[in-house]
Amino acid sequence: MGRTVDVVELVDRAREGQPRAVARLISLVEDAGPRLREVARALAPFTGHAQVVGLTGAPGVGKSTSTSALVTAYRERGERVGVLAVDPSSPFSGGALLGDRVRMGEHATDPGVFIRSMATRGHLGGLSWAVPQALRVLDAAGCDVVLVETVGVGQSEVEVVSLADTTVVLLAPGMGDGIQAAKAGILEIADVFVVNKADRDGADATARDLKHMISMGRRERTDVLWRPPVVKTVAAGGDGVADVVDAIDAHRAWLHDHGELDRRRARRAASEIEAIAVERLRSGFGGLRGGAGLEALAERVVAGELDPYAAADRLVEGLGA
Repeated sequence: MGRTVDVVELVDRAREGQPRAVARLISLVEDAGPRLREVARALAPFTGHAQVVGLTGAPGVGKSTSTSALVTAYRERGERVGVLAVDPSSPFSGGALLGDRVRMGEHATDPGVFIRSMATRGHLGGLSWAVPQALRVLDAAGCDVVLVETVGVGQSEVEVVSLADTTVVLLAPGMGDGIQAAKAGILEIADVFVVNKADRDGADATARDLKHMISMGRRERTDVLWRPPVVKTVAAGGDGVADVVDAIDAHRAWLHDHGELDRRRARRAASEIEAIAVERLRSGFGGLRGGAGLEALAERVVAGELDPYAAADRLVEGLGA
């Protein structure tokens, strides 16, 4: 296929459910090559249908196991499922360290499931810059549900909110997660809490602590209408997974009833537009005409000839010249 790839044909094939076409489109998105704009333009008319569910939490809480269990549950309902597993980047190749099929081998041969690992490429937020476009690929390809499993890197887990319709935060007993949830601001982003590994000692206490903190938060914010449920699971055995699906369904119904789904998606699009615009500006900083590039302005600031604000003004003026 190579450079002669017909993007429109590729999108048509992806919409027919051909895995290779879906994989090729995501690769084009990840590579950020000259066809990226063409891919985005071809995908646009076919997006906006998939339910996007983000799963996040600290390492060791069982995110991959829970994701796999949710895939099984959605497939039992006859829904097509996409999974984007956002992994740490390899310091050598920039690729994902964990392979697609290693993580969820039981679903690898299911034509109704598409699983893709994506590298964070050094992005501290845990989400690759290409993930929003990859979501559009899976949406256009007919996925009813797209699960985004994030790497789980502490406070920057909150970035999953910018992508998901529903955010599921996983915790496990015995890891101090209740306290960490409050510290990391996770209470602010979770739509559903899942206490996984609930067969371990301390699961009831963790769930109780979460419910207490949720009730405290509701007293402080009277405008919040949705009360995040706390669901206990043993994902490795499938216990409680149906309850998680029910909680996600209930949240989606609430989003529709209150007009919040459209508002969330509009905020998501606005953030993406802003990121693209900022990147375009940043790419132009070094190549301005007349010797007024970023490096030249920095030298003048160091020399005391300009203050940083005046230098920034000149930089922006140069971009518009």
